[in-house]
Amino acid sequence: MFGARKPIGLSIIVMGTLGLCARARAETGAPATAAPASPSNEDCLACHAEQVERAGGGSLPAVGHAFAGSVHGQLDMACTDCHADLQGKDLPHPVKLAAPDCAQCHEEAVKAYDQSVHAGARRLSPTSQAARCIDCHGVHDILSSKDPNSRTYHFNVAATCSKCHANQAVFASSRTPAANIPAQFRDSIHGRALNQSGLLVAPNCATCHGNHAIRRASDEQSEVNRRNIPKTCGSCHEGIRNVYETSVHAAALRAGNPRAAVCSDCHTAHDTQAADQSFKMTLVSECGTCHQESMRTFRDTFHGKVSALGFARAATCADCHDAHGILPKSNPRSTVSDARRVETCRKCHAGATPMFSQYDPHADAHSRAHDPALFYVTRAMKLLLISVFAFFGLHTIMWLGRSLVPVRKARTARTEGKLDGDG
Repeated sequence: MFGARKPIGLSIIVMGTLGLCARARAETGAPATAAPASPSNEDCLACHAEQVERAGGGSLPAVGHAFAGSVHGQLDMACTDCHADLQGKDLPHPVKLAAPDCAQCHEEAVKAYDQSVHAGARRLSPTSQAARCIDCHGVHDILSSKDPNSRTYHFNVAATCSKCHANQAVFASSRTPAANIPAQFRDSIHGRALNQSGLLVAPNCATCHGNHAIRRASDEQSEVNRRNIPKTCGSCHEGIRNVYETSVHAAALRAGNPRAAVCSDCHTAHDTQAADQSFKMTLVSECGTCHQESMRTFRDTFHGKVSALGFARAATCADCHDAHGILPKSNPRSTVSDARRVETCRKCHAGATPMFSQYDPHADAHSRAHDPALFYVTRAMKLLLISVFAFFGLHTIMWLGRSLVPVRKARTARTEGKLDGDG
């Protein structure tokens, strides 16, 4: 693609001579000849095909092989397409070249990047280490995202993001708190499906956060903003999203309640785990982060006590209220409505009757308004227990005093007998 290579040493001499001649014409005012043509790829590769030591120290970067295999090289692009400051210039060129403008070809991608948190961080601080195009795509060795060797290939995206997001030094000078998010993702069900099972349908970082227009979660246009999380998760879990959209949580979210539960509240963001028996045992605490009073009353019931002991078969929140399509009790379609309550109980208790289903899974012995009978029975039971312990405690103390009388008499008798014997 690049033609026959010239001897490197000779090319450097020729280019140096041409550069000196051009400068000499400019200094002496000699008539200018035709403007020099832009350096060809062969001209560039005369020095950059292999690593060459500079006369003044350092070395010239070797890009020949990398560029030839890159997506740009395969498109027969010229070096000066990216290094536009060399167009129409003679060689040798300055050591420091202007940064390529990717927007010349990738206008939409650059516009999206300019709206991202990475671009914002660079605008705020010139020393920011926030990601640029080359940090994710490479420099001369850029490959198509469909190439398994590409940094942006589906299975490689997490490793590419980890270069910064697992590097504590990157966050040392930023306002963003350091957290080893890649490690959390790697151990999650998504990370295991991606890295261990090799599933192309498994999400990577870009699936949730986007590619170029990565925004902060506080940004309403961000794909991980609370309002947008159901849609983002639903891009893979569409069936569950359809059920969630019918729920009381989704209705509250649409009404503008910022605390309404979304996917990440129950399943977390990066260390998402499988909804197995282990997850079920933590579900009460997850629901309790919002429904604290319901968690407290559940803990006091039979179901709560048994689940606290580690019995996964005991009913928890999702067994009765459903997992994603949670509806208020007043809705006839709710799994805890009067119309469906027996059906719900029968999922565990096959012989459940309408009377059986009157069991209150959130009975509150401390609330007279919620259940007066239970409130007064509990008070009476406490009074009974206090009375019993007080009575038998006093009885024990009095009996202890009475039992000490014979002991004292026996001790006195032994003492008197000893004295008589001595006399």
